[in-house]
Amino acid sequence: MPSLSWRGTIPLSSKLFGGCKVDKYEVGFTTGVFDLFHVGHLNLLKNAKAMCKHLIVGVTTDDEVLRVKNRKPVIPFNERIEIVQSLKYVDEAVPDTNVNKIMSWQQYRFNAIFKGDDWKGSIMWVEYEKYFTESGVDVIYFPYTRHTSSTRIREVLDFIYSEAASTK
Repeated sequence: MPSLSWRGTIPLSSKLFGGCKVDKYEVGFTTGVFDLFHVGHLNLLKNAKAMCKHLIVGVTTDDEVLRVKNRKPVIPFNERIEIVQSLKYVDEAVPDTNVNKIMSWQQYRFNAIFKGDDWKGSIMWVEYEKYFTESGVDVIYFPYTRHTSSTRIREVLDFIYSEAASTK
């Protein structure tokens, strides 16, 4: 059976692994806010788990979201991490208290890190790719689910609430 080796973006498809032997990474890592959990989050976690034996998922803490995005998540951290941990694709959900993925690697020593391809080519991720390549860690990008995102859901909710407030 042929073996697959991937660098770069991987298509979201259940047929991806059909008929091929996939050498799984021992430990994979991904991270996110996972606010207003949606199918894009699920796709990321499902595809990441398909490529590793043990998937660690960092869930960004409320304080770190506030520091980085200058806003609090809609869903509090303790609920977001409980949602993520309850998924069958997640072996371990951990608090992500710093967006620095090198610090995460130093703590968890994963073999692969998974991210949406909307980050590919960004200054931060070009630097991560360089560091991780030198450290023997593969950076794997999955296609970003363009039709849905927590930001879009938040915008729709804000619009609905503003419309409701203006009709009072």
